[in-house]
Amino acid sequence: MKRPKSLPRFRDEDAEREFWAREESADYLDWSRAKRVVFPNLQPSTRTISLRLPESLLADLKVLANRIDTPYQSLMKVYLAERVMRELREGRTPEDLAAQVREPAAPYGRGGQPRKRSSAGRRPRRGKKT
Repeated sequence: MKRPKSLPRFRDEDAEREFWAREESADYLDWSRAKRVVFPNLQPSTRTISLRLPESLLADLKVLANRIDTPYQSLMKVYLAERVMRELREGRTPEDLAAQVREPAAPYGRGGQPRKRSSAGRRPRRGKKT
């Protein structure tokens, strides 16, 4: 086997993630000398996000989570992870994915369609006074 390339220094975790997404690990590591290790206290890194969901979708998610006695946020993470893995396996093109998001018959919400303003959100008309 040829001598492995030396690893660059990474400025942060995101830079390292980008590097490994485009590089082949066998070019940098001699996997024949690798040993299996266990990290019993390792927690996956997470990031807090804000996500707006239709109330009906959130209510349905809570019902499902309640049926299996689990927090709805945990169930949502499972559903998201399953869908992301499926999409990655199926190798859909960005155009296919975009068309799916813009589907007007989406069961919850607008499905990518422009939001219609309600009359309550409109400014009063100027002009004639009543």
